[in-house]
Amino acid sequence: MSGGRGAASGPPRGSGAPGSQDSSPGRMAAPRSRAAGAEQPQVAGRGGGAAGRALEPPGEPGPANAAAGQKGRSAGERRGECARRGTGGPEEISRTASLATEEDASRNCEMYLPAYCHPAAMEISLDSEEDMYRDAEEIEREKILLGCKTSSSEYKPSVAPEMDIMEYCRKEWRGNTPVAKRMRKGYEAVAQKFASIRRVRGDNYCALRATLFQALSQATQLPTWLQSEDFTKLPENLLSKYDWIKQWQLKQKLGRKMGEISDEIKEYLMLLRKKWKYISEIKGPTEKQEACDKLFKNEEEEYSLYEALKFLMLNTAIELYNDDKNGRRVPVFSWLLFARDTSSNPCQLMHNHLNQIGHSGGLEQVEMFLLAYALQYTIQVYRLYKYGTDEFITLYPNDPEEDWPVVTLITEDDRHYNIPVRMCQETKL
Repeated sequence: MSGGRGAASGPPRGSGAPGSQDSSPGRMAAPRSRAAGAEQPQVAGRGGGAAGRALEPPGEPGPANAAAGQKGRSAGERRGECARRGTGGPEEISRTASLATEEDASRNCEMYLPAYCHPAAMEISLDSEEDMYRDAEEIEREKILLGCKTSSSEYKPSVAPEMDIMEYCRKEWRGNTPVAKRMRKGYEAVAQKFASIRRVRGDNYCALRATLFQALSQATQLPTWLQSEDFTKLPENLLSKYDWIKQWQLKQKLGRKMGEISDEIKEYLMLLRKKWKYISEIKGPTEKQEACDKLFKNEEEEYSLYEALKFLMLNTAIELYNDDKNGRRVPVFSWLLFARDTSSNPCQLMHNHLNQIGHSGGLEQVEMFLLAYALQYTIQVYRLYKYGTDEFITLYPNDPEEDWPVVTLITEDDRHYNIPVRMCQETKL
């Protein structure tokens, strides 16, 4: 799972290194246009090949040290760690390759479909979805309680109440290992700007959830791109050009027909506009926060918004791909996005990455750039395991537009994201 971690309420952490797929986005700062003969940086991804290998962060403990760090940890902690690490490498995914011929620029789209994408396996995965923040007993107790509830309004909160950021750090990282010390220093640095933290549910939507929650909680107006008359026509327009989009995977809805997908995604886009407009018009900060909390307690609406965000990411990817093919200037991350052997074109990106978000994986580093461009927001992330390096605070994109709003997230491992709140002083880029 994207948010897999040791239990917050169990024994303290502090041994072992956080899982990492380091694509070094902080080093992607480069001109927006492609330079002739320029060498493309490597990016970590789910696919194999040079563009898909995860890189181990400099200075992080190696496998031997990580194994040694397991000694003395509870069985529950070790299981949680294994669950967290079990989502990253391509060697852990069984793929079958098939060939889909399309009539657009993405002809000969090669699809790597994980074995767990089978409908039966998908249902099991969705039914067993867990928040890895808690220990096994707490998860089981909540499952029993949730079994008696049917209303979406009673859905468990996806964003936990705020708590003091250093208190949270002390509970999570009490050890004296180099990793624990680095995490504490990272949290201390974040505490210079923010007083509290809100934990985000880890179900492979955490990057979308944290980003959208932050964007809505500070929204004061409806973004220009949401005001466009053509905004809700995106599904119809794209499906008329790219027949392969009919294989878009909606959460818990397998095998939808083309017309149904278009209609449903249109509803999701309309919901996104409606909620954004409603919350942005709320003047009082307390009332605005209450409205956000209420929205993220409604399971049906919340996951509908994530489908809207994923579709906007696909639309942005198609635009960037076409711009590059037509010789227009594109940001550097766009080359990296389509340099992976699992996403050499938008069709592959949809099948092997966007369709898997929320099901079998979360957002990878290069996809954080895509999310930022889709929302036209700068996503500022405190990457705690990078404390002491120039990548400790990473911006998506590296060279943001001056008029883009900024949202701030926290991650310990580039897989799970939490939300810092109650700014101590104005954050400046």
